[in-house]
Amino acid sequence: MAETKDVFGQEPHPVEDDFFEEPTRKRRKSDRDQRFRVFPSVEQSSLKEYEKLESRTRRVLSNTYQKLIQSVFLDDSVPNGVKYLINRLLALIEKPTSDPIYIGLFGSTGAGKSSLINAIIQQAMFLPVSGESICTSCIVQVSSGCCGQYEAKIHLLSDQAEELSNKLDPYIRMQRRDWDGEAAEMHIWPLIKHVEVTLPKSDLIPEGVVLVDIPGTGDFNSKRDEMWKKTIDKCSVIWVISDVERVSGGRAHEDLLNESIKACQRGLCRDVALVVTKTDKLHLPEYLRERKAGNQAIQSQREAVLERNEMIKLQRTRILKEKLERKLPADFKVLEASDLVYTVSAQEYWQQALLTEEETEIPKLREDIRKSLLVKKKRTVTKYVTEAFGLLLLTDSFNSTQKLPNEHLHVSDLWRFTEEKVELLEKAITQCFACMERPLKEGVRTARTSYRCILRACLVRSKGNQGFHQTLKAVCLKNGVYASRTLARIDLNEALTQPIYDQIDPVFASIFRTGKPAGLALMPHLDAFKYSLQEKMMEIGIRSGWKYDSCKKNFLIQEISAILGGLEDHILRRKRRIYESLTASIQSDLKLCYEEAAQITGKKACERMKDVIRRGVDRQVAEGMFERAQERMQHQFQQLKAGIVEKVKGSIASMLALASSQGDGLYKELADVGSEYKEMAKLHRSLREAAENARLRKGMQEFLLRASPRKAGPRRTPL
Repeated sequence: MAETKDVFGQEPHPVEDDFFEEPTRKRRKSDRDQRFRVFPSVEQSSLKEYEKLESRTRRVLSNTYQKLIQSVFLDDSVPNGVKYLINRLLALIEKPTSDPIYIGLFGSTGAGKSSLINAIIQQAMFLPVSGESICTSCIVQVSSGCCGQYEAKIHLLSDQAEELSNKLDPYIRMQRRDWDGEAAEMHIWPLIKHVEVTLPKSDLIPEGVVLVDIPGTGDFNSKRDEMWKKTIDKCSVIWVISDVERVSGGRAHEDLLNESIKACQRGLCRDVALVVTKTDKLHLPEYLRERKAGNQAIQSQREAVLERNEMIKLQRTRILKEKLERKLPADFKVLEASDLVYTVSAQEYWQQALLTEEETEIPKLREDIRKSLLVKKKRTVTKYVTEAFGLLLLTDSFNSTQKLPNEHLHVSDLWRFTEEKVELLEKAITQCFACMERPLKEGVRTARTSYRCILRACLVRSKGNQGFHQTLKAVCLKNGVYASRTLARIDLNEALTQPIYDQIDPVFASIFRTGKPAGLALMPHLDAFKYSLQEKMMEIGIRSGWKYDSCKKNFLIQEISAILGGLEDHILRRKRRIYESLTASIQSDLKLCYEEAAQITGKKACERMKDVIRRGVDRQVAEGMFERAQERMQHQFQQLKAGIVEKVKGSIASMLALASSQGDGLYKELADVGSEYKEMAKLHRSLREAAENARLRKGMQEFLLRASPRKAGPRRTPL
């Protein structure tokens, strides 16, 4: 493969000998059918329809790109409009089909995360499983038939699951010991941050889904701890994994739930569920003794397990929903989920001594995975085809022979209108972000009155300082944050700011929500701005002689949607930085305090470190530490507002300049892409048909599910 610069001196693109061939090769039908076999027949039909739309769209874009490149290939000077167009086409052609869906399995040591993944992928002992000991030592991603995210320095290959599992063992399992306490074998897990496993295409897990085994509540290694947080934030779905015997409480379980809810605030997560594992574990005599009298008699272990599972679902769903409602808006997507709690048993999935395969709820989790991928695929293809249609509208309009004598006048009118609407948008965003001021102030007031109690809870141990000295030193060396393999995660900065987060969380989530419009939400203001511009474009188009279905008017309407769509991605990326600005501010202000405490050694070092921390926090609070954190978060909001306004004005200015460039002012001999435009228009119309077909298939599938009989009892007797 050779590298060359494009005709515009932009970033180099890899170029092969068949440069003018279609960049994305068409998949063979057999490969496509193999990838879809994980889905039921009804969903297969819908996916094939959408993939066909995407494939044909890529082919149209590729043909258009080839024609334009050939038109300008030997020219020394290429107008900016054509440069913009060709680079946009190339970016869309090279755009990945869709980003993977990351499903994070987030749980404490021994909760059964690895066992659950093994059951879902149908490989009994693939990831290490070892009772109560700590097995998985680093973040492990498991996917089916899709490429990894990171560039690996170490590659392990095998066509047998057991052989690959043995090869992986030293990299992901903590060092095991023999009965005499000696090391059984050499493991190198401390050097490994991340492991990706790509399995062959599966009948159970669709391509494009990544299951992420996230160990514990962080890592004592600071770099791996930061990767731990980033991994959680990129997960669109989080399953909080809890052993049935630990689900009723405990600090570790609460910490996991809190971290998951924070991922909804700062990251990409839109769906949180509690997955209760090892539900086959039940001591029948003890259960019957504690069971309330008056209930229907229990005849077997199986009936007791099913009854207990149902009670867990009812109780934990209510508790989890209450917790989510305190932190998230009332109509946040996760609160509308039909299932917030799953009761699963990986052991019974394999043995089926007490429960059927369906009753282990492993198939139910797989079904939810498939549904998530199906929804994302439809949304991604719809956005892709719509954006491609806008580009073809623009390209075809460049060859229009229609002469508009007042063209520049109309564009100027549209630009003046845009400037007025941008001013209104800026005011609306200011009002939207102003909603944070009151909860921030209340949170700061609460933080000032409660910080000493919070600090005492973090620093005072009921069993004294024995063994805590080294832990506290590690906390100070890592600027207030330490994740131990044996103790609960310690984050002094986060603990001190928690009263502020308790106040701002519902408002913050409302501002950055997507989906349903709401009074506090940012996105509806951007949507209103988009619709006002599109209506103005329609009005000017009709008044100026652009026909109702003209390419120019349609291009402007489609392009404004693409601009605002890109802006939404920018906002989501900035959300995490804004949310974490409070803890980052506290950590920065206490940095010297932590450094001073970390240097203390000798007699009563632990108490002396605590004193330094207490005095340092007292001093910073007196000097306005919490108020500075508030100001820094508000500054982050102002920066986001300024960035939105700047991007909107710049993108629309470029769009209008491009739309007004026509005929001699653009390029005299631009390639004719009329046939590609007609094909793209046909594909765009097919989107509506595909959506309607999907709705009909869904209705039929729901009818068949309601009509199908349910199985009862295990399918196999115990061995």
